[in-house]
Amino acid sequence: MMDPNQAAWSGTIFVMVMSALGVALLIVLIWQIFATQRARAVLTREDEYRKLAERATVAQEQAVQGLSRVATELEDLRVRVAEMERVLKEVE
Repeated sequence: MMDPNQAAWSGTIFVMVMSALGVALLIVLIWQIFATQRARAVLTREDEYRKLAERATVAQEQAVQGLSRVATELEDLRVRVAEMERVLKEVE
């Protein structure tokens, strides 16, 4: 049979070990919750960067189209001015 003092110590040690395991489990749980939140934040940030890149690409394509129209109109104006110069030289 076990000594009452020894039984009290074994009960105390059991409670301490279980408490330590509980604290360790709680720490791991909290750590994982924060890791999950960080991962979600990273995914959200990456999604926002992707959307920003898509908007920038669309804006660049629109700018290229606009510049192409301007270049076409400028060439048309050059042709018209050259024609006007030719007509004015003929009139002189």
